Amino acid sequence: MGLGAWLTTDTPRSRFQARMGQTYNGWRDLVRNPLAMLGLAIIVALVLMAALAPWVATHDPIVQTLKDRLLPPGAGGHPLGTDELGRDIYSRIVYGARITLYIVGIVAVTAPVFGLVVGTAAGYFGGWVDTVLMRLTDIFLAFPRLILALAFVAALGAGVGNAILAIALTAWPPYARVARAETLTVRNADYIAAARLQGAGATRIILGHVMPMCLSSVIVRVTLDMAGIILTAAGLGFLGLGAQPPLPEWGTMISAGRKFLLDHWWVATMPGLAIFVVSLGFNLLGDGLRDALDPRSAPR
Repeated sequence: MGLGAWLTTDTPRSRFQARMGQTYNGWRDLVRNPLAMLGLAIIVALVLMAALAPWVATHDPIVQTLKDRLLPPGAGGHPLGTDELGRDIYSRIVYGARITLYIVGIVAVTAPVFGLVVGTAAGYFGGWVDTVLMRLTDIFLAFPRLILALAFVAALGAGVGNAILAIALTAWPPYARVARAETLTVRNADYIAAARLQGAGATRIILGHVMPMCLSSVIVRVTLDMAGIILTAAGLGFLGLGAQPPLPEWGTMISAGRKFLLDHWWVATMPGLAIFVVSLGFNLLGDGLRDALDPRSAPR
């Protein structure tokens, strides 16, 4: 097909319409997946619980009531029991959802964007740019995420903000790999060549043509990585390097309750179940999105 014919058939409007059609078909396939809908329901419930925490919670998550310490689930008006300081575990889990969503949200809008920029630049320019950026990515991938996050937090200091920064600094390499692989498949496409002939620069081509083609794969990767981000944040909290007491962060709650695990199992088990359910929800939704946005990966 010549350049003139391509320009008349593959216009921005036609590409937009094609994308909208793919989005509609992907959403239709996602709705038909019951496990993906279960994951979406879990995530929506988490968001609503965090947004409505003052009305959903039954007690103040920080106020201590020592006379009610270590009550079992259902006793004294505490549906999930109380901890060693008499604080309502259910209310602390509800408010802890806010911290979890805050960490996940900040990491989800920073690490994928940086990884997308690095990956598309490496794949589009190639040569020494690709070599330098990918070797830097390999260095980060050579360390386990939690160990590398521990090193950053140890250098920066404990706290939610530093934990988020550490997780973001360790989460971007997989997105760079995915974006580079997608870029390598489209950088020699006809519409990229046509954009060059029309005088578009590298920045405009990357931002307007290459990155949109990588978004679906990056979105799927983000959704699948949310469980790992939650577990890393909980691990930092468990080790005392994330959210600090008395904040009701789930990992910190498990750390405080581990000494009572044999006699008062609910203190550590309930926040652990919260982490399990939310991680399961993100994984189920991520699998559904992968099948909907990439039909080649769907089971036959």
